[in-house]
Amino acid sequence: MLPAGFTSVLEVGSRDDFLQEVVRFSQNLGFTTVSAMAVADFGGRSEFVTVNNAPDGFEAVADDPASMRRDPVMQHCRRNTVPIIWDQSTYTSQGLGDIWEAQACFGYQTGIAMALHLPEGKHFAFGVERDQPLPANGSELSRLVADLQLFAVHAQDAAMRLLWPLALPIDRPPLTPRELEALRWTMEGKTAWEVGAILGITERTAVLHVNNAMHKLGCTSKHQAVLRALRLGLIA
Repeated sequence: MLPAGFTSVLEVGSRDDFLQEVVRFSQNLGFTTVSAMAVADFGGRSEFVTVNNAPDGFEAVADDPASMRRDPVMQHCRRNTVPIIWDQSTYTSQGLGDIWEAQACFGYQTGIAMALHLPEGKHFAFGVERDQPLPANGSELSRLVADLQLFAVHAQDAAMRLLWPLALPIDRPPLTPRELEALRWTMEGKTAWEVGAILGITERTAVLHVNNAMHKLGCTSKHQAVLRALRLGLIA
């Protein structure tokens, strides 16, 4: 690949342009979908901004907090800088085939993911996926990984300029103790009826607490509300 193929991402001027460039590069390498995430740590909590070309409906699956905490690819990227090449066996070998199956129907069947951990609590994660097997030839696969690593180094420079400013700390909304409890049990996968039974309140009241929390956090789903509360350090 020509050097310009790696460096053109440095010239983008907006978040949309950044997404178009990472999609262009990834699809040239034979990958259908791509995601790039800028993460900033602030005093024990994190804010992140993600750009991707995920198909409709996928984010509802990917934003499930319980699955995110179990996902072996995400956990690898949290702790390592070495890329991970993953497929169905990455999940089934750890008894997590259900997570792979949930994403496979959207075309996320195999891929390569990596993270760059930078000073001052900044991180950049980059992943590409497709529904076809990766090259069986070892040298071809190694070259593919090397191309993605080199591109990720350039992409994180653009992400620092365009995405990290969007992840600056924000004020934490004042959630009531009941709203926080409802979110904590929602995070554990409990239904509104189960939350009500645990807290000694009606199902309707449990729904009201979750909806109030969603409104205060500026979210449109309970899963988004749980994730935002986690990022803001409101629940753990």
